[in-house]
Amino acid sequence: MSETAGGFRALLRSGAALAVAMAVMNVATYGYTVLVAHLVGPSDFGAFSAIMGVLLVVNVLSLGLQATGARRISASPESVVAVERVVLGVSYRSALVLALVLLALAPVMNAVLRLESLPTAALVALTAAPLTIMGGQAGVLQGERRWAPLSLVYLAQGVGRVAAGVGFLLVWRTEFAAVLGVAIGAWLPVVIGYVALRRPRSTTTATQVSAGELIREVAGSSQALLAFFALSNADILLARAVLDDHTAGLYAGGLILVKAILFLPQFVAVIAFPSMATRGADSSTLVKALVVALALGLCGMGGTLLLPDLALVFVGGEDFEEVKDLLWLFALVGTLLSMVQLLLYSALARQQWRAILAIWATLVALLCSAPFVHSVEALVSLVLGLDAALFTVLIAVAIFGRPAAPPVEERAPESVDETR
Repeated sequence: MSETAGGFRALLRSGAALAVAMAVMNVATYGYTVLVAHLVGPSDFGAFSAIMGVLLVVNVLSLGLQATGARRISASPESVVAVERVVLGVSYRSALVLALVLLALAPVMNAVLRLESLPTAALVALTAAPLTIMGGQAGVLQGERRWAPLSLVYLAQGVGRVAAGVGFLLVWRTEFAAVLGVAIGAWLPVVIGYVALRRPRSTTTATQVSAGELIREVAGSSQALLAFFALSNADILLARAVLDDHTAGLYAGGLILVKAILFLPQFVAVIAFPSMATRGADSSTLVKALVVALALGLCGMGGTLLLPDLALVFVGGEDFEEVKDLLWLFALVGTLLSMVQLLLYSALARQQWRAILAIWATLVALLCSAPFVHSVEALVSLVLGLDAALFTVLIAVAIFGRPAAPPVEERAPESVDETR
């Protein structure tokens, strides 16, 4: 067996492990949400869902740290020790600052979200801190292509939440217990990441990495990911605003399929990103990643066309019969969004910040156009058209855009050997 073939098979095994870990994480997260809904009742579940929504937005900082750490290490593998030290340092400081800000805002969240529980609002801060630290750790592991420990980090993120949460919910069936489980469980992947990053390593180059430059990149990556998050979630809010309750509910059922197909190829983005960020990388990695995402999406769309009744069960059952014939359109939206996400990570890897403007522009177009639609078919068609236009723009950026110049780093005059 040739060395190339062996490396390819190792990559496949790593990809499979990461895919399984991320699938378990997503299933565990979904399963825990369903369990909370059954155990705490509608009122407390509404409060729990509101907290989870806040954490989804807050988590963009963690994702920005991960993308920045992975890109920096992939672009300068000879400086892994220096980059890792700065990335983790920024992660710890960011986690502390974010936690303090959220703690100060706890009374505001308590009032705005009508939680009627200041301790529950305060748990947002205690959850955001480990999530932020995990982002930096995951970025280092991703940049070094250490797929096994990274898979364990993702696995722990889902399993830790369920293990801790179920324990608390058996004692107190309240939204506080449910959120406390999420907060405690969020520390398990941090512990795993800490242990994984304790291994000794050496470098032959002493490079001074600017913390300020890294923080600016984290801010840019975070706002880019926030733009994508806003775009991929705005339509359900608009549906509630422009459609009647029944029709908006039908649209929400179709979005279950969108999210499933969007999250299915997430592991592809995680594995492909370091290769896309490598200095001098060509477009072959992006093309392969897009092909995989397209294939998975087409499988989902084919399933909705061939087995519409089974797809209907997946999105909510016979109560959503009216949307059955449109499920393939929702599957197509999910496919486009999964490829847009890959193109976004490609833009982040190459520091093509102008591409991010296209995402914000698409969001603005959606907000301006949505008031003129009055049916599920019209809204999903509008979203599909805008996502297709965005995909076309991002493809053009990926093909014709030039990567930004790498940041200037100070290099010590002598080689050193560092061991942690």
